[in-house]
Amino acid sequence: QAQLAESGGGLVQAGGALRLVCTASGRGFSRYASGWFRQAPGKEREFVAAVTWSGGRQFYSDSVKGRFTISRDNAKNTVYLQMNSLKPEDTAVYYCGEGRETSDFYSYYRREEPYEDWGQGTQVTVSS
Repeated sequence: QAQLAESGGGLVQAGGALRLVCTASGRGFSRYASGWFRQAPGKEREFVAAVTWSGGRQFYSDSVKGRFTISRDNAKNTVYLQMNSLKPEDTAVYYCGEGRETSDFYSYYRREEPYEDWGQGTQVTVSS
């Protein structure tokens, strides 16, 4: 079971940028896809972005497409979420998750179930 740790959250003005970092440790030798989800107060956790093990394919929710970029560096066991043009509605706790790269994963990557391990989350607050 991997341990994931997020960092990089904070307070930023609307239109600003942040880069979130998710570092994994204790992972086995399987190929893992990774994703970012977020949860705003009073709302359910929602999918933000996902990336394949190779980094060659990325997936985004409609609400962040064109503003956020997910990437990874497997040599560093790290996944990034570059967030640009931030809006107040992006305010949430952001979680990274990862799951073994199977065909089922890519059928359900927008849902939480394919992700086996999660971090504790990092708070992102965007002021207007």
